[in-house]
Amino acid sequence: MPETALLRRGPVLAPGGTTGPTRVTLRAPAARFSLRVADALAHPPARYGDFDLSGPLNSCRVHGERIAARLGPDEWLLIGPPGSGATVEASADLADRVISLVDISHRNVGLTVSGPHAYAVLNGGIALDLSEAAFPAGSATRTLLVKAEVVLLRPGRAPVYLVECWRSFAPYVHGLLTEVVQEFI
Repeated sequence: MPETALLRRGPVLAPGGTTGPTRVTLRAPAARFSLRVADALAHPPARYGDFDLSGPLNSCRVHGERIAARLGPDEWLLIGPPGSGATVEASADLADRVISLVDISHRNVGLTVSGPHAYAVLNGGIALDLSEAAFPAGSATRTLLVKAEVVLLRPGRAPVYLVECWRSFAPYVHGLLTEVVQEFI
């Protein structure tokens, strides 16, 4: 049985029955960091450089071109414009805390799934409720897209989702999402 047989099929309308193109696109290169902050639950950090770390678990905060996604009690995925890595590494905001900051720019690839059927395309391979009520604007989570671990972000109210995955899984993830998008064309 082909791998894509695992994907859910069938007509799904976006909320309100809206129509339009749903797309899967490769995101531009970016600076990406994994930030861990010791004792973050007891003493939550507010900022790290230009990144807003104030969100609760499974949320993301957008500040200009920068996104901070809180994926765990002490873990954030930081995404910034290309070339901003030196600025991120030089931030002194958490100088009094024990932190781990790892540049993962070379490891991760970002995809964007956008359009009125974006949530349904993602639900073709992600077994989470991505409805507005369950995964509202500002949500973030680490999950599986069929067999690939991904980080899923919904930075705003628009039907736009950011999918972060390891570079080695990018062709697989892109191929799956592109195939599901074809169901809505």
